[in-house]
Amino acid sequence: MVNASNTSAISTGTGRAWEEWVELLERSGARDLTHTDIARLALELMPESVERREWWAQGTAVAFEQHAGLRVPGQTCDGDFQLSTTRTVRRDKDEALRAWLELVEGRDEFGGVPLDGGASTSGTEKWRYWRAPLSDGTRVSVNITDKTEGKASVGLVHSRLDSASAIEYWRPVWKGLLAQI
Repeated sequence: MVNASNTSAISTGTGRAWEEWVELLERSGARDLTHTDIARLALELMPESVERREWWAQGTAVAFEQHAGLRVPGQTCDGDFQLSTTRTVRRDKDEALRAWLELVEGRDEFGGVPLDGGASTSGTEKWRYWRAPLSDGTRVSVNITDKTEGKASVGLVHSRLDSASAIEYWRPVWKGLLAQI
């Protein structure tokens, strides 16, 4: 099961209809390849005029794997699951990080799952990060970067989840917290 909005974006971004991608990948034996090999194949088949060709090749590989039943939405190539959600806020990246830190200050659990040690923050010229391990073996990362007009994108990734139902459990937890920034 592949998300129609993903295939629509792939068609628009690559200039090639999703149905054509499926036909090209099927004909090239992609059902029998690993994720890495499907992504390499998609990159080889990617029109030269496409900007960010590697990025679109990864997205095309994931969508094909979902189409072919090799993975379900939210599942990584390693077999575990990952949730990601994003919110745009009217702050710069440093203000957004401070707002996140104030929001989570003093918390020792999220969604009923305790932290496994402390959270950490770091940054680069372009990004600000907050990362925390949870006691169930999962990890949470908040990735913040500036957008235009005094806004920042706050992306949250919760990785190493064990099932698609875990994504559905955690999605409202994280969206609720992001809504408070």
